[in-house]
Amino acid sequence: MGKSVYIAEKPSVAQEFAKALHLNLKRKDGYLESDEAIVTWCVGHLVTMSYPEVYDEKYKRWSLQTLPFIPQEFLYEVIPGVKKQFEIVKGILTRKDVDRIYVCTDSGREGEYIYRLVEQMAGVKGKERRRVWIDSQTEEEILRGIREAKDLSEYDNLSASAYLRAKEDYLMGINFSRLLTLKYGNSISNYLGNKYTVVSVGRVMTCVLGMVVRREREIREFVKTPFYRVIESVNVDGHTFTGEWRAVKGSAYFESPKLYKENGFKEKEEAKKLIAVLKEGTSPLTCRIVSIEKKKEKKNPPLLFNLAELQNECSKRFKISPDETLRIVQELYEKKLVTYPRTDARVLSTAVSKEITKNLNGLSKYQMAAPYMQDILHYGAYKNLAKTRYVNDKQITDHYAIIPTGQGLSALNSVSATAHHVYDVIVRRFLSIFYPPAVYQKVALVTQIGKEQFFSNFRVLAEEGYLKVAGVPAPKKNANGNDAEGDGSDNNVDLDAAFFASIQKLKKGDILDVKSLDIKEGETSPPKRYNSGSMILAMENAGQLIEDEELRAQIKGSGIGTSATRAEILKKLFNIKYLALNKKTQVITPTLLGEMIYDVVLNSIRSLLNPELTASWEKGLNYVAEGEITSDEYMTKLDHFIVSRTNGVLGLNNQYQLRSCYDRAAAFYKKKPKAEHRKERKNERNDG
Repeated sequence: MGKSVYIAEKPSVAQEFAKALHLNLKRKDGYLESDEAIVTWCVGHLVTMSYPEVYDEKYKRWSLQTLPFIPQEFLYEVIPGVKKQFEIVKGILTRKDVDRIYVCTDSGREGEYIYRLVEQMAGVKGKERRRVWIDSQTEEEILRGIREAKDLSEYDNLSASAYLRAKEDYLMGINFSRLLTLKYGNSISNYLGNKYTVVSVGRVMTCVLGMVVRREREIREFVKTPFYRVIESVNVDGHTFTGEWRAVKGSAYFESPKLYKENGFKEKEEAKKLIAVLKEGTSPLTCRIVSIEKKKEKKNPPLLFNLAELQNECSKRFKISPDETLRIVQELYEKKLVTYPRTDARVLSTAVSKEITKNLNGLSKYQMAAPYMQDILHYGAYKNLAKTRYVNDKQITDHYAIIPTGQGLSALNSVSATAHHVYDVIVRRFLSIFYPPAVYQKVALVTQIGKEQFFSNFRVLAEEGYLKVAGVPAPKKNANGNDAEGDGSDNNVDLDAAFFASIQKLKKGDILDVKSLDIKEGETSPPKRYNSGSMILAMENAGQLIEDEELRAQIKGSGIGTSATRAEILKKLFNIKYLALNKKTQVITPTLLGEMIYDVVLNSIRSLLNPELTASWEKGLNYVAEGEITSDEYMTKLDHFIVSRTNGVLGLNNQYQLRSCYDRAAAFYKKKPKAEHRKERKNERNDG
């Protein structure tokens, strides 16, 4: 019987496998070995795709004549900096005394690709290969993964999609970056006064740049519209609440062109006229309740975190970037504290739900979580978890949602304060699902003065439910009903219990004193800039920034990029200075260079800016992974896209027309391009 090899993606993960195996492993150079097994590791990628000049020396020089570049067969090479470890791994995988290989790289498309490239370059033949697919690095999960490891061939479609993703990024990056640099680089560098400009283009990166630039331009072009709302202040038992006038059926202003929506006027004078009419002949001023509706509203605990949701939450709470959140949650995963982070799912599998008491038992030893365990035992929701919306096998592709394992708690002493906070956020979200819904009591009140009606909405938190662990959100409005919104949106006033009790006593037909009628001026708001968290969500939803969590959960589609790559793409855009990140607020804005690149792409390969198209490429990769289309079908489509777009740009002659686009963008940036400064200084000398 030959030896088994366990190959992990990183040394730290290999160490966890070594511990879980409980073998007498001795440390060697780049691996661990016992009589029965060898544990070794990659250090991330050991193999990469070769540069074009490896195919032919003529590609070393960037030239339009050598485009498009689409090799018949792709070449790969060992990355020089990790050659030593590659040779160690190659030697182990091809050893005669090795007959079985357990592939233990990260359980996802990229992890699959890392191993397959190593196997390809090492020339591994005649070995049994089994794929270990795990959701956490606890000993129990590692041993389960080894025990249930499937034949590697069952992951061939996933491997094919991984190779295609790399080829796609490679071909688009090389062809379009060279093409647009050669065609437009000079026009950009001349404008900015630089020696040269490389136009970096990427399948996902360029689309994200487009989303940010478009949003910035929408904000610039936005024209604020003022409007004027009429608000009544009403007295009840010594408390004051407000009601908002609306031009509903029966109103003298119903469907009037003088209105801005149904709850405001375009001109202040019209609001004044309405108040004057309402005050005519009545002193003191009163209103009559014409409708009162009381109901209870349940608010369910939110779905669990996937990576995008967690990145958005951490951006809002802690003002940290998505790549920092990913780094932290990866560290928590490697310390066995949480499950696999690079996941798109927000639910658990049926199998995990049956074992969920293990996670809860572990968390009962955690000081922050312990107080909630008595509640969870009392409610008993964990017994029927499989029947809830938090468990759905159909919504899981590679991994289930991010949850605490209940293990590795001692490791919390060695993580940063921020990492500890991130862990607590994950724990609270997890514990929430074992609590009942929060219950609000609501009252909708309609009062009338003359023919005109005023509307008020109130609520009070009747039962905390899951908010006991998640935290009660801050009230949207203050007690006297002044709202945080300027557009009169139909929010609820959060009241204290005493005030709410007074409101609940009211009944239809009651006459109440009106203290005052006032005009509240508002104005329409421009779209919001993306921040690092909302950008990740917009990428996940194919360019749509969907704020409502329930609606997001229903959206199906691959989005732009993957949970594993989105943070890295944003980071790259900041590094190459196409986008700027305000670290304090996490707000994202374009740079002048970024806007100029956007204009270049808009006037050459516009489809690269289309979120739906970019998402469709990602969906195509998923189809390959699921075996619905072949690699050849995908490559045919990709080759056609690159050839047709390249030929289209080669036929353009619009470099100088872009100058007006650059001028329009530059007007919004304080610093003038160096070339403009030089021109001004020259003019000053001539004038002198």
